Amino acid sequence: MAVSLNGFQVSQAYLEGKAVKETKALMAELCRQFYTLGWVSGTGGSITVKVHDDSIPKPHQIILMAPSGVQKERMEPEDMYVLSQDASVLSAPSPKPYPHKPPKCSDCSPLFMKAYQMRDAGAVYHSHGIESCLVTMINPLSKEFRITHMEMIKGIKGHGYYDELVIPIIENTAYEYELTDSFAKAIEAYPKTTAVLVRNHGVFVWGDSWISAKTQTECYHYLFDAAIKLHQMGLDWSTPDHGPIQSARRGLRHAGESILSVKARKSDGEIDPFPRCIVLDIEGTTTPISFVSEVLFPYARDNVGRHLSATYDTLDTQNDIKLLRSQIQSDLEQGIAGAVPVPSVDAGKEEVVAAVVANVDAMIKADRKITALKELQGHIWKTGYENNELEGIVFDDLPEALEKWHALGIKVYIYSSGSRLAQRLIFGKTNYGDLRKYLSGFFDTTVGNKKETHSYVNISESLGVDKPSDILFVTDIFQEATAAKAAGLEVIISIRPGNAPLPENHEFKTIKSFSEI
Repeated sequence: MAVSLNGFQVSQAYLEGKAVKETKALMAELCRQFYTLGWVSGTGGSITVKVHDDSIPKPHQIILMAPSGVQKERMEPEDMYVLSQDASVLSAPSPKPYPHKPPKCSDCSPLFMKAYQMRDAGAVYHSHGIESCLVTMINPLSKEFRITHMEMIKGIKGHGYYDELVIPIIENTAYEYELTDSFAKAIEAYPKTTAVLVRNHGVFVWGDSWISAKTQTECYHYLFDAAIKLHQMGLDWSTPDHGPIQSARRGLRHAGESILSVKARKSDGEIDPFPRCIVLDIEGTTTPISFVSEVLFPYARDNVGRHLSATYDTLDTQNDIKLLRSQIQSDLEQGIAGAVPVPSVDAGKEEVVAAVVANVDAMIKADRKITALKELQGHIWKTGYENNELEGIVFDDLPEALEKWHALGIKVYIYSSGSRLAQRLIFGKTNYGDLRKYLSGFFDTTVGNKKETHSYVNISESLGVDKPSDILFVTDIFQEATAAKAAGLEVIISIRPGNAPLPENHEFKTIKSFSEI
């Protein structure tokens, strides 16, 4: 007898064969380990793993899933459910005598399937570990967990020591299946995440294989625990040096007070810690427009073909081409000038590269602020910085300002249309050295277009501030300033050589140097 898995035939003998049996045994063992770690105690939490078999295409591989409401540490291989890719149950465990409950597939099943469908996962784990619960409660307003400059971040796919790890937080519901929509939206909104936190509940983690998922789950719990302990010590886990949460800002004197400190004065003369966060634009704010337009853009444009050809088979480049292909298809449907079809991969490397180069050249000339282009540019610039062909240029007053804000305990973030990678590259190797130690994080167009109000609402929610006015946004673009102000942020416009003129009577505060803040 054969079972059809989305058109792919799998025999009943296979369902009862070695690969499935070994994966079931592995899951039982993992559940015992996770119980010991406190991740699945009290029948909570769950686990699901695909049966890896090179003879079966990954989209058709069988899914094994633990049952719901059972003692995870006492599970046996025969207790696992066997599912197809469309969540159809191919095999269910037999009922056990009292006091065991009748078998029921995991309540997390709809969420697990979203991770399989949207991320092509090989395994997904759901933990109720106390660390994953408490870390969402430290700041009940925050929509994200952020941490940086911790060694264990290197254990998370696509991240290094200097990177900021960002995990979305969704709100809990009475039943886990009710989380499905918000879980899917979080996965879509955070394309680089491999985890979603559920406030007051736990965490879902996925990976390409059971090993990848296990490694990352261990690293996430370590980082959650570290954040909680740093918080208890009065230290800030989300800043590069993990300095004190409470700063010495109240030591500011009245003489020579800045725009911000004057505004922050209470009636009794005491200085409030204001702002809590500063968000900086790059082009025309921290960095001359000429560096972007005359150095970075030409470098990316001139090296697109070389970069794509040299890195064509890498995962990053294949993902870049996939993103661009989707964007180009949309451009063709809308009749965007300069868009040309990209042939399928069967056409060969040279044809695909040539078509992508033509589209990218048109996008750069049109100065389009689209994620697909920015991701590719970031990877091209990465090579340039690594080969010492590029060096980030910042205004002379920026390093001193960053050092001052850092000493005052003010968190500084970057928001640019360039990718997060491109942003880290600019500040990681500048004419004043590595400035990333002063930066708490980076935002790009994945939070939204810089000229749209909802983007700044998203940033406010990400940072978990009490009110949007706790954030100061500095930019050179009037439309960005207007959008940020509409979201409730404090706004200052940067006046630098080469910046576009502002409308008359714009009513925004302006500065010519960061020393004025």
